[in-house]
Amino acid sequence: MDNQRQARCAARAQIFKALGHPTRLCMVDELAQGERCVCELTDLVGLDMSTVSRHLGVLKAAGIVQDEKRGLQVFYTLRIPCVLSLFGCIETVIETNAKDQVALLHQG
Repeated sequence: MDNQRQARCAARAQIFKALGHPTRLCMVDELAQGERCVCELTDLVGLDMSTVSRHLGVLKAAGIVQDEKRGLQVFYTLRIPCVLSLFGCIETVIETNAKDQVALLHQG
């Protein structure tokens, strides 16, 4: 594999890694509805503010979200909304896997 291809794969892996936690997926899903402050996301996931901020930092470092500080509050939005199309793809995989499992049950 050439260096350029290897770098592209590593960059993709970083994004998947950032999305690879249920809490971060929930926050991205919520941000699909629009801008949210850290306090709203804290209430949503039921974790303390520092933990939520760390998760948001991972998403921000991966380029998935962006933030804007207003006074004492920080608001987050999706930087790249097309990440939501990935969610649709994942849902299709889940549905297909479930159908395959059901089909296995009915074979016997």
